[in-house]
Amino acid sequence: MEPILLAWLRAQLGTATEEQDLAARYARLGRAGAVAAEVLAERRAKLLAEPLRMTVDGVVTIDQSNNLAGLERQIAGLAELVAPDDPAAGEASVDLVTAPLLPSRRTR
Repeated sequence: MEPILLAWLRAQLGTATEEQDLAARYARLGRAGAVAAEVLAERRAKLLAEPLRMTVDGVVTIDQSNNLAGLERQIAGLAELVAPDDPAAGEASVDLVTAPLLPSRRTR
């Protein structure tokens, strides 16, 4: 993975995500934006799997609802960001198409 892509992903996701994990996801998904969206969606799912608020009377209160709201804002804002591997505005993406070559006449 290119250092520019890794730096962009670390800026979006923080330094806690391992480089090998990011590289494997990038190889599978092909776009840095898709990698960031997948990691953030997993973090959101992990928060939703646990209780968002827990209170032990007179001892402690743990509230994760602000963390969930922040993740949801970050996921929504990801669509507006331009990753280093995204095509520039007005730039056409290149699609590779292959086709078999067949003779124009039948041979005997």
